Amino acid sequence: MIKTFILGLTGSIGMGKTTTAEMFRDLSIAVWDADAAVHELYTSDRSTIEKIYDILPECVTSAGVDRNLLKNELLSNKDLFSKIENIVHPAIKEHRSAFIEACNISNQKLAVVDIPLLYETKADQWLDAVLVVSIDEETQRKRVMSRNDMNEKTFDLILSKQLPDKIKRDRADYIIETNSIVYVQEQVQSLVKKILGNL
Repeated sequence: MIKTFILGLTGSIGMGKTTTAEMFRDLSIAVWDADAAVHELYTSDRSTIEKIYDILPECVTSAGVDRNLLKNELLSNKDLFSKIENIVHPAIKEHRSAFIEACNISNQKLAVVDIPLLYETKADQWLDAVLVVSIDEETQRKRVMSRNDMNEKTFDLILSKQLPDKIKRDRADYIIETNSIVYVQEQVQSLVKKILGNL
């Protein structure tokens, strides 16, 4: 069994993180997605669903935790954030640890963990390296505001929870500017070769 090199992928909302993660998958690199893990917990994990039901029963349906209802509750009562985080973060950590263990057991040389709040949750302390994706503020805002479920209030709330882009860039081991799909593909391919070549 080898120890898998764990590359953290992060970037503020609208910076191109999801698209970049897909490019790693296209190269057969295992990717753990924090947002997908949360979705799984909200729809399949009985313990998480029950704990959220105890706080916000109106946000739980027969299909699990309704993320839109939960988002609306959090927008109207910011004090709920820490309560929800105290439920979700330990469950997410356990989910991620299982992914990393599986990568080690299957002798994966490189794996990516896609974490929106990577620096905010101090994940950089246990990762082997961090890749930050970035774009200028104007492009970022255009991308985010084009989403169907987005408005200025929600966008500002999300930004308030995230470290400024400049700080992330200053702390990153690698940076990719997400100006075009082709450019990002080239950068991802180059980075994978570099990391695997150094192992």
